[in-house]
Amino acid sequence: MKKVTIQDIADALGISRVSVWKVFTGREGVSDDLRSKIISKAIEMGYNMPTGFFDSDGSLPEAPQATISVAVSRPETSVFWVNMIHEIAREASNSNANVMYTYLPKDASSDYELPSSLSDGSTQAVVVLNVYDKNLIKKLSELPIPKVFMDTIAYYPFESLNGDLVLIEGRSSVSQITNHIISQGKSRIGFIGDINYAQTNFERYYGYKEAMKSSNLEIDGNICLTSPIGADTYKEEISSFLNGISNMPEAFVCASDFVANIVCNILSEKGYSIPDDIMVSGFDNQSDINYPVPLTTANVSSENFGLRLAKQALYRIQHPKANRELIYICPEVIFRDSTKSKKRPQRGH
Repeated sequence: MKKVTIQDIADALGISRVSVWKVFTGREGVSDDLRSKIISKAIEMGYNMPTGFFDSDGSLPEAPQATISVAVSRPETSVFWVNMIHEIAREASNSNANVMYTYLPKDASSDYELPSSLSDGSTQAVVVLNVYDKNLIKKLSELPIPKVFMDTIAYYPFESLNGDLVLIEGRSSVSQITNHIISQGKSRIGFIGDINYAQTNFERYYGYKEAMKSSNLEIDGNICLTSPIGADTYKEEISSFLNGISNMPEAFVCASDFVANIVCNILSEKGYSIPDDIMVSGFDNQSDINYPVPLTTANVSSENFGLRLAKQALYRIQHPKANRELIYICPEVIFRDSTKSKKRPQRGH
């Protein structure tokens, strides 16, 4: 395979070679947004990051005592993943450990073989990011090294992971968001999100259901889209779902900001005003999306999450026989314009 160069990255992004060079040599003069795009593209293309790139003080590190592999699928889909990888590498470097990137496909057949670097002794632990394919998760679970999973597919038994599982808390957070919408006088509230895709999506749906139940509100299946959605056909499938609703709800609780943004844009195109006609909420507080309306969401710090994943992997290397852990990281719920009613809530809500 041809070695990826700085010029290749610059050409792929349509920018100057100097800008890419500045990022990988620690020079100033590149915005944070462009820096993230350059690093994201470098990761996508398989660029060999310079030694010590994530060292905060630029000094040469001591010989690493361990190597942590970040096994990731499609890191280029969001700045969230890129920032998380940055923090994992930074924390590992601070702890005198090395980070090796291992790129996995979006999905794999049952006879797919994991990269040899995960099983040939060169890796002492693995952090699994953005992997939601059952065959891949099964093969990763069988690795004889410490594993830390950031989320997993819904209904996959925790004990079968053979590693630690770190999740973004969603039940309480989405319950808060749904209760807030109910407090605005809304009762016909739908949910949109593939609850079979990820454990976190399922738990966010559970939080929505709990809030509806606690207020004695009926869940109308006609205004909920919880079935599997194609990774590359979200807009088309959500548009088809919304077009099939004869009586629109008063609000949609969405499993992510990505989904909420699609919903907001489609509803706006159909002539609905948000939040006056329909309220919409998301989850993740993604900064790289241009929302038509400031979105109610739950803020997940990719930097803090990356730090926690790195520390857990380092702990596992030092304590391989310690009991496996299921860890929840609680986000901060942020209420914005997309769920603010200009009308006084009705009595009884």
